[in-house]
Amino acid sequence: MVEDEVHECRRTSLPADGGHSVTSAGGTIAGLPGLWRMTEPLDAAGDGMTVEFLGRLGGAMMTANYPADLVRRTLTLSAEHCGLTNYVLVLPNYIQVGGPNRTEGTRVRVVHGGGDLRYDQTFPLAALVDRAESGRITPVDGLAELDRIYALRPRFPGWVGVLGYAVQSAGFALILQPTPVALLAAVGFGLLVGVLSLIGRFTEAIGHLLPAISAFLVALTAFTVNRFWYLGEASLRLLIPPLAVFMPGVAITLAVIELTTGEEESGSIRLMAGFMRLAQLAFGILIAAQLAGLTASQLSTASVNKLGTWAPWLGVAVYALGILFYLGPPTWFLPWVWVTMFVSYGSQVIAGAVFGSYASGFGGGLALTLCALVLSQRPNAPPATVLILPGFWMLVPGSIGLIGVTELINAASSTMFSVTLISLLSIALGVQAGLLSWRVLRKLYSVVRNPRPQSGD
Repeated sequence: MVEDEVHECRRTSLPADGGHSVTSAGGTIAGLPGLWRMTEPLDAAGDGMTVEFLGRLGGAMMTANYPADLVRRTLTLSAEHCGLTNYVLVLPNYIQVGGPNRTEGTRVRVVHGGGDLRYDQTFPLAALVDRAESGRITPVDGLAELDRIYALRPRFPGWVGVLGYAVQSAGFALILQPTPVALLAAVGFGLLVGVLSLIGRFTEAIGHLLPAISAFLVALTAFTVNRFWYLGEASLRLLIPPLAVFMPGVAITLAVIELTTGEEESGSIRLMAGFMRLAQLAFGILIAAQLAGLTASQLSTASVNKLGTWAPWLGVAVYALGILFYLGPPTWFLPWVWVTMFVSYGSQVIAGAVFGSYASGFGGGLALTLCALVLSQRPNAPPATVLILPGFWMLVPGSIGLIGVTELINAASSTMFSVTLISLLSIALGVQAGLLSWRVLRKLYSVVRNPRPQSGD
């Protein structure tokens, strides 16, 4: 759910510090209960409606994990098509859009994102973004489409999502450690985390603490059961498949992209949010280990493949099926995501074998980004943004598994986060390299296709 705070502001006087003061009046806006709030009724048309659409569109894009520079670009292009000169401030959970300066005042919209869009809602949002950038939608129609997107119900009931999460966890287990016992444990723990995630949707307190709670319950159960029933040579790897969804890979990747493109404020905020998510996971695992009386020396992280070399490749396919039922994207999306995942996973394996485990994430992220961008150019293909995310979620646990996660259990180590953080940064840099490579290739293609005329022609 997203909460908007929309302000109709009027410039009064210019204080000595160079800022400006604003006044506002209270009011309400029609729509979904609790979804939007404003301080003054909007005009039925004109600049007010345009600024309102731009603010809400930017807020939706930020909650859907669009980079800040892409959000600013979209809002700027859309404003130009509407004949509006606007001023935009973009942060991960805060969008401010200002309209033209007029003698009667300046219209300003402030949007605060209070939660993420569901993955299935990002498909119509991507279509809306494309229409807004090309000027093929009016602000009135755009606002109506945003209301429709936020009102969309999940494609499947909650229990289907729980089963889908268990299938997704099984796919991760096949990729990391394909042993029969580990596979069964991943399914069981996946059901547990799936139920907790379903509860977290309706209970805000549990939702905020869900990573720590899930990590604690999964780790404590695994450590306790392992005393009576041997779960495998690398029991610590049992924790990765059901908890992989909580890895802050998206936040850290966006932080790296934004920090390298001059978006220091947004990138720093995302980076701190990623560190906090890692801290929650580490806290839950460490407390469980202490309660179980375990140390790092009692757990192994070695990869043990008892099913054969085909098992990780099957895991990639199984993971995609889990995504289909857990997140509810359209059924036609499945073949596209299969292609993207197989390409990125294959590149990850090759990079790890040739350059070492720390380079595996970079190779996978690079191939994932380029593959998604190339596929998005095909007719009737999904946009690159929705193709990249599932593949990225798959790469994170694979990279951690290739490198090892012993430090997560060693509370005395000063490098407790180093392995996990390096693996995430490796993927983030690969994604960034893929984006830069794509821009260079597009520019070269444009030059070759439309060379500049020679002087005197």
